Amino acid sequence: MGIIAWILIGLLAGIIAKALMPGRDPGGIIITMLIGIAGGLLGGWLGKVIFGVDSIDGFFDLSTWIAAIVGSLILLVLYRVFTGNRRHA
Repeated sequence: MGIIAWILIGLLAGIIAKALMPGRDPGGIIITMLIGIAGGLLGGWLGKVIFGVDSIDGFFDLSTWIAAIVGSLILLVLYRVFTGNRRHA
C-alpha cells in the first residue's frame, strides 16, 4: 500500500478508535488523526511480531482495518494515561 492509503486508513482508524473510547482528550482532532496514523503502523507491526502474519494485505482487507483500529486504541489509551492528569492553566 502507498503512503496515501496509510494516511487514509490511519485517519479513519483514529476516528473509529475515538468513537470506541469517547471522552475528553488533551489534544484535538489533529492529535486524534496522528494517533490513528501511528496506530495503523503499530497495529501492522504487532500483527507481524505477535501472530507472524502479514496483517497489512490491502486497503479493503478486514485484517488491515482491525490491526489499524487496535493499534490506534492502544496509542489512545497510552496518550490518555500520559497526558490525562495534566491541568490547564
